[in-house]
Amino acid sequence: MTATMAENHAQIKAKLISETRRRFEAEYVTEKSDKYDPRDVERLQQDDNWVESYLSWRHNVVEETLKMLDESFQWRKEICVNDLTESSIPRWLLEIGGIYLHGYDKEGNKLFWIRVKYHIKDQKTILDKKKLIAFWLERYAKRENGKPITVMFDLSDTGLNSIDMDFVRFIINCFKVYYPKYLSKIVIFDMPWIMNAAFKIVKTWLGPEAVSLLKFTSKNEVQDYVSVEYLPPHMGGTDPFKYSYPPLVDDDFQTPLCENGPITSEDETSSKEDIESDGKETLETVPNEEQTALLKKLNPSEPTSKVEENEKGDSKIKSFKKPLSVFKGPLLHISPAEELYFGSTESGEKKTLIVLTNVTKNIVAFKVRTTAPEKYRVKPSNSSCDPGASVDIIVSPHGGFIVSAQDRFLIMAAEMEQSSGTGPAELTQFWKQVPRNKVMEHRLRCHTVESSKPNTLTLKDNAFNMSDKTGEDIYLQLNRLLESNRKLEDQVQRCIWFQQLLLSLTLLLLAVVVSFFYSLLS
Repeated sequence: MTATMAENHAQIKAKLISETRRRFEAEYVTEKSDKYDPRDVERLQQDDNWVESYLSWRHNVVEETLKMLDESFQWRKEICVNDLTESSIPRWLLEIGGIYLHGYDKEGNKLFWIRVKYHIKDQKTILDKKKLIAFWLERYAKRENGKPITVMFDLSDTGLNSIDMDFVRFIINCFKVYYPKYLSKIVIFDMPWIMNAAFKIVKTWLGPEAVSLLKFTSKNEVQDYVSVEYLPPHMGGTDPFKYSYPPLVDDDFQTPLCENGPITSEDETSSKEDIESDGKETLETVPNEEQTALLKKLNPSEPTSKVEENEKGDSKIKSFKKPLSVFKGPLLHISPAEELYFGSTESGEKKTLIVLTNVTKNIVAFKVRTTAPEKYRVKPSNSSCDPGASVDIIVSPHGGFIVSAQDRFLIMAAEMEQSSGTGPAELTQFWKQVPRNKVMEHRLRCHTVESSKPNTLTLKDNAFNMSDKTGEDIYLQLNRLLESNRKLEDQVQRCIWFQQLLLSLTLLLLAVVVSFFYSLLS
């Protein structure tokens, strides 16, 4: 029954998409072809997901969907969305850091930051600012087709000269008309009371359905939606990120990962730290120049059995389960396809495996980046893969860090010429010179699998020490809990005191105002 319902739903959706395309071509394109970008019209005929996003936003009412497409397509041509590049935006707008993508909310949605204090109302620059919004949204839409985004309206330190209702309305229209289905929520931080009236108007623009997506927050409440690791200090967070340009914020995937940064450090000190924290499961240390020895190449022309390879120094990889799902890219097949599954701390299976398979006739260089380079070790993270061969990449959290659903990994790959070397120096030079349009990119999310029952592999050799260890852990946890409660009580007392002070000042100010007006009247 379920399969039949799903099939019927798919057929209905296909009919709606077909009808939308046919009617838009007949009723709009014929008369307004000069008002649309031909590339958008072509994409509408080919991209089912794009049509479906407009349909679902208009509750599958074709008539309303056609009107929405007309408005959206005209705007896309007017602002030249398909041709927006960095050079289209004044450099000072990119440098100021008022609009950018960075970090994730607690649901794993990308954060779109709008730092309102950097916006000064000015009709001379409003078009460029709108182009900057469109540039970032189009850039995100091409990379993350259909994945929601959370808008962070940071109103801290905002003055009256930053209030620009036309600009706010444009941002809302971007999600209401131009990029349907992309909005997860709008988190409004530290809104001054003077802007209350303005946001009452904003609610009418959003409509009743979207009003629920508005989240008004202070320093305490914002952490309900975004964890401290992706919040700046002025929001009560610990994110050390500082916006700078150039280059553009590259989707949070950190450069140090491919330049022997924290995640790829293979030096003796780093390895000793891992050995102490991960115990016997940690891979043996090798010098930087021997990094390629970590590759496990399964070349059909060299019939070496898996068992023999494991016995040759790579035996510690054999306990990893091969991922089942596969992303089939033009250069590499990547497994898993979407999510890296890490075991919970209690299961003891903290590491995970990425398998890359070269499907070309040339050597493919690859490197791995992450949004949290301080939290993970990746071996190897910057190397190459021979034609037809496979490489196992081991990813492991270290230093006591916990895997988070907000963390992301990026696999980058590009074909190399047969004459190119594959040593560290050659790879570094290759990545400096390879054109961006020649690089294949694939992103992976992190997922933690909680253990439902104790795993014997995580137990110490001496079982008699287990009860003592558990008792110590419970004692420490209780101490931490009591300390947290004390801090919370202190914060509550400070808030109550502050509110009382604020109320007293307000009453005093009101008394002064009343006295002033009374003196005038008398």
